[in-house]
Amino acid sequence: MKIKAAIARFAGQPLCIEEIDIEAPREHEILVEVVATGVCHTDLVVRDGMLPTPLPVVLGHEGSGIVKAVGSHVTSIQPGDHVVMSYNTCGACPSCDDGDKSYCHEFFPRNFFAVREDGSSALSQNDKMIHGNFFGQSSFASFAICHESNAVKVDKNLPLELLGPLACGMQTGAGAVLNALKVEAGKSFIVFGTGSVGLSAVMAANSVGAKTIIAVDTQTSRLKIARELGATHTINPTEQDVVSQVMKITGCGVYYALDTTGIPAVIRSAVESLAPRGTCGILGASGPQAEIVLNETHFMSGGRRLKGIVEGEADPHSFIPKLIEMYLNDQFPFDKLVTFYSADNINQAINDTKTGVTIKPIVRWS
Repeated sequence: MKIKAAIARFAGQPLCIEEIDIEAPREHEILVEVVATGVCHTDLVVRDGMLPTPLPVVLGHEGSGIVKAVGSHVTSIQPGDHVVMSYNTCGACPSCDDGDKSYCHEFFPRNFFAVREDGSSALSQNDKMIHGNFFGQSSFASFAICHESNAVKVDKNLPLELLGPLACGMQTGAGAVLNALKVEAGKSFIVFGTGSVGLSAVMAANSVGAKTIIAVDTQTSRLKIARELGATHTINPTEQDVVSQVMKITGCGVYYALDTTGIPAVIRSAVESLAPRGTCGILGASGPQAEIVLNETHFMSGGRRLKGIVEGEADPHSFIPKLIEMYLNDQFPFDKLVTFYSADNINQAINDTKTGVTIKPIVRWS
């Protein structure tokens, strides 16, 4: 079948909107007509050649759409269902068996290698392979092939075009607070970086009743939004020393910190902002060779903790419905972060999120 797709052909270059072919779903696969796809920082990192995903490739991993066909072995999804597509897992490793799917032993190959397990792709052009299966979906396209394991069925009465970002970025930020750090009511929390991930963390911390919520960013406009979404304090590190301000606000430091930047120097500031027994979570890295340097005495003597977090430690099949319920109850107003773009303007959407013009772009395909 002919479909429309945005192809990353050259590292660091704009995506190319082209017509390509997509295969029918195999026995464990699902064909989805994509309604809309969120643009995530991970798409940009891969497009820019910072991870070993092969080119040419169709990226996109926050897709939502309508199921058009299913493979013969698919049992829980059927044509006509509305789904949100999230990350892919093997379902059989020790982590998956323990319910910790975001730490699947095959997370990297199943999400970043952009091929099926047998090395094939459902996508092609003029009989030449286009890499697909990025995060088990490659949803920067009008149709996508996903899997029963990463398709989350949602109510047909919900605004489907809005829901894609719940599959990764917002799941990561909110899940870091609710699942990984387990922020408690009455405690203090700080987030470094107020993009869609950081602001999702702010909303989640507010929803559980954190007493002090501090947002740190260099963009004044985003700090203003953080205040609107529940931050009690904001800090611009170009104007104030973050650690000294945190101590001034809290007296002893925060109980929970979250870094969304992946910048080693910022992570150090996050750890130095912790109160004794505090925990800092990190969501990303500056690159494969990035290293974190901490003051050993400060870190050890206060019983402080540093924790890596992937996908908010969330099982999409239970956590995405939870986020939807929170949204419907006005506890997670993520729609305030969204700007819609047409598929033909996907490169503008990417540029706007890189420059900070837009917090969470969503590209409409239909």
